[in-house]
Amino acid sequence: MITQLDMKYLRILFASLLVASLMPNVCNAQNPIIQTCYTADPAPMVYKDTLFLYTGHDEDGSKYFTMKNWRCFSTTDMVNWTDHGSPLGLNNFTWAKKDAWAGQCVFRNNKFYWYVPITKTTGGMAIGIGVSDRPTGPFKDALGHPLILNSQIDPTVFIDDDGQAYLYWGNPDLYYVKLNPDMISYSGEIVKVPLTNEGFGVRTGDPKRITQFEEAPWLCKRNKLYYMLYAAGGVPEHIAYSTSNSPTGPWVYRDAIMPRQGGSFTNHEGIIDYKGKSYFFYHSGALPGGGGFTRSVCVEEFKYNADGTIPIFNMTKEGVLNGVGHLNPYLRNEAETIAFESGIKTETSKEAGVYVTDINNGDYIKVRSVDFKKGAKSFQASVASATNGGKIEIYLDSLTGPLIGTCLVENTGGIQNWGTKNCTVSKQKGIHDLYLKFTSGNDLMFNFDWWKFSN
Repeated sequence: MITQLDMKYLRILFASLLVASLMPNVCNAQNPIIQTCYTADPAPMVYKDTLFLYTGHDEDGSKYFTMKNWRCFSTTDMVNWTDHGSPLGLNNFTWAKKDAWAGQCVFRNNKFYWYVPITKTTGGMAIGIGVSDRPTGPFKDALGHPLILNSQIDPTVFIDDDGQAYLYWGNPDLYYVKLNPDMISYSGEIVKVPLTNEGFGVRTGDPKRITQFEEAPWLCKRNKLYYMLYAAGGVPEHIAYSTSNSPTGPWVYRDAIMPRQGGSFTNHEGIIDYKGKSYFFYHSGALPGGGGFTRSVCVEEFKYNADGTIPIFNMTKEGVLNGVGHLNPYLRNEAETIAFESGIKTETSKEAGVYVTDINNGDYIKVRSVDFKKGAKSFQASVASATNGGKIEIYLDSLTGPLIGTCLVENTGGIQNWGTKNCTVSKQKGIHDLYLKFTSGNDLMFNFDWWKFSN
């Protein structure tokens, strides 16, 4: 996020036009990894065998950073992502007025703590904390009031090997505090980090800021070396990083690692290891209608250099080419578990939780790396329809691949009146990408909650 936008607005609009020509075309690829809504400011977290991704949510058609809630997604294979809806929003904080901007969630004390910046009802940005017993929420206000009150944004939280937790944040300055073990209070004074050229690089063309640091700090550690990644260089932003032998510095500037690309004048990074591989998350403006205020989260797999430095990334449409697992089709799979889709949206209800909706003729869902093992014989889907319904056509490997079955969806008596529909499928063995294509002469055919194959 950018602070003091009233003074920067013209510069931002110019930057938006400058990078728009670099926005990648949307195709049947992996990036952006979420296509059902606009997402921004990715914050990955590994808990047990699952990678959870916490994001902001740009409202459709936004002309500013119009953000009312945060969203959560998860994966166990890095190619299929399950939508868990919005477990935290402005309405969870009685002191919040607007601006559900970039946050980060961590696990400690058998609870999940989500640090988020919000504009207060009394004015000015503050950092609050959501807390939950589950990674997917629901979250509630841990304090009933802000933790940090110095009108700054973009919190990142890190727990060191010795148990000490640190909270960094900032734009245009960078600050940190040492969090107490309860994760909802801190000890000592707020420390303002010296933004020196040695620590954060040299910026040119802006007399008010002499270093590369702009916003979006992300603190992590690898092999005893501490990494501070951040959005850098002014608007439009690129991503750079510094390193230190201590979580509190002094920092040494290293390099820019992602150039200005992707149709969004801001960027916000998250970096993490999962199942033996390293991943770099960021956002772009790559979805239809996307731009500086309608962003979408992407991810790239990478390897650290031998000396521990981070290589340079370019934004790609392909994203993660090879996952770290296969999807089991014989378990109940949520319809909102998606590698790529066309046309659909997700919503939440008391009856079904998160489900797929806004299904029209020709829309589809792609699920990658599905292991059918010795072959399936039947398919079932939980659906709800108040119309004549439609069909779920089941293809393997592409929309022009083998059609192995067609599941007829009839009127279930209501758009939230859920029923299970079944069909036989021709036996296919091994690992395939799965395409569920929705066909009918009707618009808004039905809602779709989950699916499962049987053998």
